[in-house]
Parts: sequence; C-alpha cells; structure tokens
Amino acid sequence: MADDGVMRSPRVVWLVGVAVVALTALAATMLWRANDPQAAAPANPGVQHITVINLENKGYDRIWARGSDAPYLSSTLRSQGVLLTQYFGVAHHSLPNYLAQLSGQGPNAQTQSDCQLYTAFEQTGTAAFDQAVGEGCVYPAGVRTVAGQLSDAGRTWKGYAEDMGEGCRHPALGDRDDTQRARPGDQYAVRHNPFVYFAAITGSPDCARNVVDLAALSGDLAAVDTTPNLAFITPNLCHDGHDAPCVDGESGGLASADAWLSEWVPRILASPAFRQDGLLVITFDESDSVDSDSSACCGERPGPNVDRPGINGPGGGRVGALVLSPFIAGGTESNTPYNHYSLLASIEDAFGLPYLGYAATPGLSRFGADVFTAEH
Repeated sequence: MADDGVMRSPRVVWLVGVAVVALTALAATMLWRANDPQAAAPANPGVQHITVINLENKGYDRIWARGSDAPYLSSTLRSQGVLLTQYFGVAHHSLPNYLAQLSGQGPNAQTQSDCQLYTAFEQTGTAAFDQAVGEGCVYPAGVRTVAGQLSDAGRTWKGYAEDMGEGCRHPALGDRDDTQRARPGDQYAVRHNPFVYFAAITGSPDCARNVVDLAALSGDLAAVDTTPNLAFITPNLCHDGHDAPCVDGESGGLASADAWLSEWVPRILASPAFRQDGLLVITFDESDSVDSDSSACCGERPGPNVDRPGINGPGGGRVGALVLSPFIAGGTESNTPYNHYSLLASIEDAFGLPYLGYAATPGLSRFGADVFTAEH
C-alpha cells in the first residue's frame, strides 16, 4: 500500500521506473549535445555543392569599404549575398590559412614561411584536436583532409588552380619551390594550392584527376553531375590580388582580382548545381601584413608547433567573407565571428562529416541561421 492509499501493481511500478530512467537519459543526452560542438551543429538547409574562392592579402577595410578598388565584389556581389563582417584569417603568411581550410591543422615555422623548400613534414606525435606535432610542409598520409573525408563518403571534390597546367603540379620533395614568384606566362603559386601539401592526396591518382587547371572548371559547371560537391578555386598571383603590378603588365591588386571575379563568378552562379543547392564563399587568406593586422578571433589556438604570436600565430587579421547561395537573402550581413577553421567546419556540416583539427574547437561558429536567411 502506497502512502497515498493507491495500490500499485509491480508492473506499474516497473514501468514508471523505466520511464524515469529513459527521461533522465534523454535529458543527459540533450545536455551533452548542447555542449558538444559536433553534436550541436546548426541546421543545414540542403547545400550540396560548395565552391570556395580564396584571394590574397587584403584587410577588411580595403576590400569592403565604400570606394573599394573591387566594386564588383564589394557592391554588385555584396548585394546578392551575406557579408560576414567578422571573418578572420588564422595565420601569416599565406600557406597555413589554406591548410586550415582543408585540414584544420595549425601552422608551423615552415608553413608560416610559405615553405620555400618543399619538404616532408616530420611528425613526432599528435596533440589535442588531432594536431600533427612536428615540422615541415607535406603532411604524412595519416593527416586527414576534407577531400579524403568526401571521397570516403562517396562525394566529389576538386581543386582548380589558374596557370597550373598539368594536374597535381608541385616540386619534388626536398626541392626549392620555384613558384614563389610569378613568371611571364606562369603565375601559378604552389603555396596557394593546399591539396599538394598532403601525402594522402599527392600519393594518390586522385591528385592528377582532381587537382587540375582552372580551364577545366567551365566544362565541369555544365551539369549538376559533373560539378564537384566541393571546389576550391585558386586564381593566379595576379588575379588573386597578390601581385601589383603583375609580370604580364596587368595592374594587379584588388582591381585585377575584381576583374577576374567578374569573369568567373557569373559562370558559377549560372551553373545548374549552384542554382539547385549551391554555396559560394569568397574570402581572403589573410590581412595585408603581419605588422598591420595579426588579430584573431573564435577562440583560435596557437597550435603545438609555434612559440610566438603574430608571425607564428595565432591570428591572420580581419578580412571578411561574402557568401552567396539560393538559401541566402542578398544584401544581408552577419556579425558572427568566423575564421578559416569555421569555414572547414561549415563545409563538414553540409555533408554530415566529423570535424577535423581545429574545426572541432568548442564554441566555434559554423554557418547557421545568421547566414541562411532565405527559403529556397
């Protein structure tokens, strides 16, 4: 007999107990998911084709302010997408920013110097967030990339690099990188092509098939089935804004980058894959220089292979990013803090992939309701 005078059968008592245990477990699971960055991913509206264009070495105010030397980007395209006003690079100089987007790996002294010598990364251990401990440029096959994740998941990816010519072009291990400076007729920069810094890619036939010259892009955009789920596009040293003036006589800087965007971006926006479920991200690797802006955001960590702020991280300065998609209302902006690790995490969210490296940083923002503001 219970205290309230109501007789309960053993089966009723058992069912009540089971329900209490189940509800307790559910509450614990919900609390865990709320505090776990991978479990609490923002809802994705259905993006299945992502294109990333990286430009070079400009700070936020130079790019996006009124009177910018890039009016197509800062005005025409800005009216069609969402401007991420608090988007940051993660390092100086160029290379570690590209590597962050592809793998979530932090910088080391050689990548911070843009790997003048194309050396193998000598790994001595693994630190938190699967950070490879060691020194060098080309990461061993055990260091994962989002490209490998996509292949494992039956998805497609490609890197398109202007002036690269032959697929998967890179120096031999131990050789000097002769693309550090542009040459007439060849303004390709290996250090702006992150795919060739991972032995899992360069040691696979996928490299020659999937890391290709920019000329292949137009044909691939012709149909949804031939458009990769993830595309990284690297203009040459003139058209990414890096050089000014350029070796071929172009003005370079933002003006040349803007002219290049006005040629290629309309092709991407008109493609069947973009119109169906696409997303285009246009950003810059880092701000103007180490001296002018080494600011960081988003709980960025310095990584196990660096020992000084600024040149050895963290912090690549505020650059901003523009994101366009049928799922995004034009002329909008978000003040949510993002960086290149956030971009990697957002790509992984779109395809249901686990986070690599510093993309798993607790509290790191990923594209959510602040970005996806339109119904498709």
